[in-house]
Amino acid sequence: MNTSIAGQDRAPLDALLLYAFTGLAALGAIFATAFSDDRLFRFHGYLLIGAFVLAFGVLTVALNSGRLRSSEAHYSDGVIRAGVIATMFWAVVGLLVGVVIAAQLTWPNLLYFPEHGWLNFGRLRPLHTSGVIFAFGGNALIATSFYVVQRTSKARLAGGAWPWFVFWGYQLFIVLAATGYLAGITQSREYAEPEWYIDLWLTVVWVAYLLVFLGTLWKRKEPHIYVANWFYLAFIVTIALLHVINNLAMPVGALHHRSYSLFAGVQDALTQWWYGHNAVGFFLTAGFLGMMYYFVP
Repeated sequence: MNTSIAGQDRAPLDALLLYAFTGLAALGAIFATAFSDDRLFRFHGYLLIGAFVLAFGVLTVALNSGRLRSSEAHYSDGVIRAGVIATMFWAVVGLLVGVVIAAQLTWPNLLYFPEHGWLNFGRLRPLHTSGVIFAFGGNALIATSFYVVQRTSKARLAGGAWPWFVFWGYQLFIVLAATGYLAGITQSREYAEPEWYIDLWLTVVWVAYLLVFLGTLWKRKEPHIYVANWFYLAFIVTIALLHVINNLAMPVGALHHRSYSLFAGVQDALTQWWYGHNAVGFFLTAGFLGMMYYFVP
């Protein structure tokens, strides 16, 4: 008992804040799921409860064992290795789903399953596009940005345990979005299918990502900010702007999965494709320019 208390006393503030956030998120997910009468909303509620309770348990063990204390003498490369693994995993998943839907277009009579809606083209197609662009591409850009900003700043990632929150929080977003597509939880907006509560979760993760990146630049030991970091920063800020404006919506209810866009008619279409083109173009271009300006030299 004394060892456990001492370990908690020496725990860094960032880990304690993450611990408190995870606990509150778990309680919020339990409350929302218990009082919702929306079957699809409860489906995702159970996923969130499982994720937050698991994270709370892992953090409890990590805090008591002192594993969340980090040394500034070493780069934070564990989260980068995890990001590389996730990048390749989602690449395989996204490309495999692409092969399946291509086969469905080639042999529609053979691969049409009216009794299993989640296996049909309309639900698998956004799983493929988002999987390749956001799951594969997003993990690649997050992992490489964490790698580059540390080497060019000669500083460990800021935030202590929070880079791990960015990584796992982004994986949770991907799982919520993917299962939502298969279950029919979608806004039906190209490259922006996730519903309002999934969008809110991504916003939380993305703000944490921005703060970790800016914090690392703030404590850099190099006098100048390397050009690759400006491109990464442009990618992070641009995606935040695109995501927030395009996904402005009014939920049917606080505990309901459905929402309606705040834009209508032509304005909705213009906003949607302002987002769609830029999400695929600025999202990939700015990030990969950041990689190019670091790795090519």
